Amino acid sequence: MKTDLHVHSKYSRRPSEWILKKLGCPESFTDPMHLYSIAKKRGMSLVTITDHNTIDGCLEIAHLPDTFVSEEVTTYFPGDGCKLHVLVYNIDEEMHADIQKVRENVFDLTAYLRQQKITHVLAHPLFPVNRTLTIDHFEKCLLLFKNFELNGARSEEQNRCMQLVLSILTPEKIDELAEKHQFTTSLSFPWIKNLAGGSDDHSSLTIARRYTEIDEATGTEDFLRGVEEGKATVAGPGSSPKTLAHNVYGVAYQFYEHKFDLKRYVNSDVIFKFLDRFLQVDQSREPGFLARLHFYWNHGKKHKAADTADVSVLALLRQETHRLIRDDPQLSEIFKNGNGNRANLDDKWFHFVNKVSNKVLMHFTDHVMDSLSGAHFLNVFHSLGSAGALYSVLAPYFVAFSIFSEDRQFGKGVLQSFIQEKQDRSRHVDTTVAHFTDTFYEVNGVAGTLKRQVEAARRAGKKYCVITCDPGNRASERGIRNFKPIGAYEISVYPEQKLFYPPVLEILDYCYNEAFTHIHSATPGPLGLAALAIARILKLPLVGTYHTALPQYAQYLTEDASITELIWKYVLWYYDQMDLVYVPSKSTADELEEKGISSHKIRVFPRGVDTVRFDPAKRNGCLDKGCAGTGTLRVLYVGRISKEKNVQILVNAFRSLAQSKDNVVLVVVGDGPYREEMERALKGTPSLFLGYVEGETLASVYASCDLFVFPSTTDTFGNVVLEAQASGLPVLVTDRGGPQENLVRGVTGIVVKGDCENSLLEGMRTLLSDPLRLKQMGKAARAYAGNRSFDRAFTEAWELYGEAPNGGAHTYQAPWNWPWRTDPKERRSA
Repeated sequence: MKTDLHVHSKYSRRPSEWILKKLGCPESFTDPMHLYSIAKKRGMSLVTITDHNTIDGCLEIAHLPDTFVSEEVTTYFPGDGCKLHVLVYNIDEEMHADIQKVRENVFDLTAYLRQQKITHVLAHPLFPVNRTLTIDHFEKCLLLFKNFELNGARSEEQNRCMQLVLSILTPEKIDELAEKHQFTTSLSFPWIKNLAGGSDDHSSLTIARRYTEIDEATGTEDFLRGVEEGKATVAGPGSSPKTLAHNVYGVAYQFYEHKFDLKRYVNSDVIFKFLDRFLQVDQSREPGFLARLHFYWNHGKKHKAADTADVSVLALLRQETHRLIRDDPQLSEIFKNGNGNRANLDDKWFHFVNKVSNKVLMHFTDHVMDSLSGAHFLNVFHSLGSAGALYSVLAPYFVAFSIFSEDRQFGKGVLQSFIQEKQDRSRHVDTTVAHFTDTFYEVNGVAGTLKRQVEAARRAGKKYCVITCDPGNRASERGIRNFKPIGAYEISVYPEQKLFYPPVLEILDYCYNEAFTHIHSATPGPLGLAALAIARILKLPLVGTYHTALPQYAQYLTEDASITELIWKYVLWYYDQMDLVYVPSKSTADELEEKGISSHKIRVFPRGVDTVRFDPAKRNGCLDKGCAGTGTLRVLYVGRISKEKNVQILVNAFRSLAQSKDNVVLVVVGDGPYREEMERALKGTPSLFLGYVEGETLASVYASCDLFVFPSTTDTFGNVVLEAQASGLPVLVTDRGGPQENLVRGVTGIVVKGDCENSLLEGMRTLLSDPLRLKQMGKAARAYAGNRSFDRAFTEAWELYGEAPNGGAHTYQAPWNWPWRTDPKERRSA
């Protein structure tokens, strides 16, 4: 016999999640007769309804065959008010009245149920109904209850945690719990627990998704006796955040459909028919003539793009829904033939919401960026208001992922507390990091560092994944997850750098499924905002790296003080949301602290260099053709050729140097918007432009030069400064920014005044006029870089994750393959 032991009808009055309260609809709106019909259609031998603290729904179907009366009772632990839900089966109206009298105290309730020999099951044992459930409460439940539910609305991960804990109980452990909590259990063989399953359905979309099966049972009493004797088999899958969100959408739609009599539109309107297919149960009827006519009339018809400045969110949603029904084969099939098959319906609804919301989000984000570029701030506020409306549409997913993430953390905590005592094995920190970045496939210092971190993580066996967006259809690989962006925005003052809009729902789903323990943002850009939102939704610690001095870059690129100030305000707001802020240098830390970021959040994290790739031994004749001449000294610059790097000061200083020194050549590696102007400015001087160079060729160029010059005042670290020293080059940097902290002054290089052409010129003259000193400093530079290997720096930086809130939490790797003792005789002999 098969029975779904946990189904709700319109009579349920459980306090709903806040999103349903916002929607103004009840927890469930399904007619009991309809529930009975669905349950029988899905193969259930017996049917019951477990509404919250009422049996009215059961009484409506009590005259039908194969039914019995049940309810879901809300009860509390005295003192702290921790709420539990208890499923009680096969009761009558008198028993229901008695239960209502004693349900305020879980000890009184369970005593009454045992006295009356009423079969009862603790529903969703690890779900904190009113956010007060603790491990101590769960331990008390082990003394109070014999039967526990594998709940169909909770994740399989949480159910397994609970199942594993029940499977390893012993008489000794029960005695220990009884002594700890100061009461003795009245259960027989209290270390042996039984399981039952139910769908916990509130929308009729998941009825019989999970159910209880007992072979050879012949009726209600026989079935429930089987539950008490541990003969039950729980069948069907658990849920995911997608399932919960789909149910929330379903409850809301069913409520409003009834409240506003929307059924009258279902057979004549494509959108209502589509929603009815997805959010009502077993919809297999053909669309009405008008709906079909409307669909085929619009099939292949291109809708005129709406003006996002004036269009509403609902209008855009409607427009995109039309387009998706027309163009997406999966959605078109459901529209035509209904959801009777129900296979992967949660995933298909997620697919629809993700697609349509991405399109709408792209419209509004473009409008916001255009408005910001044109300083039309009133338009920005208008678009932000529309984005708020879109957030409300997506809220069921945000809430669902948040709830399931909390469940995961609590379940792991319970499991850990029991396995720690059951198994004599050391705990370990199982840190898993998702590192968000707007730049990864581009050529810059941040991207280069992240690529090396992926390699270092692989070598160290760390669970580390870079999350990025790139439209180039690059396949994801180990340690890198590339999402196709939903759109892009080109920055007019920085055309080489585009801002890609991330598919937030897809990334949220990925991060939840991968069970990351930390979110790390390398950017305050679009992906950084996604990282912030996802960390908050999944209740994960969030750390951010301040890599790039964006306000200073903005000042150089726009020469607009108001834009610089606006970017400073945004950057400070963004990094103030972090639990920890990683900075590459003390000067950067001081700057952020001075601007208002708390020093308690700031950590200077170690960074290193690849001392195998960059090595003085790689000096060869690669530059001889362009830098011929005995005794020629080669001055090297590597980096972006742009004004924010102060290369214009290098141009002027080198022109003066070349006039007084005839054995010097400037070698420039890199590209950027200032390159053509720089080449024109240096025309007639001994200078060599190599463009973008990488890999072994770059290593050879470094090693084949004599002095590295880096005039930037905006870099927060300067990877190239370490690469040059690892290659045996003395370095010349400015007294502003992070590079000055990556050398030993006077030993491996010198520091000159920033933004000062004369100071830079004098520094080059001083070093180049003393070849012996230059050579000694090169050897010292290599020795200094040798102590800053990238793998060593990565390991030290990895330890910083433990300083984030909850970052030091120890977890066990759950041994899911442990056997569950299913044979009752075997279990009673334990």
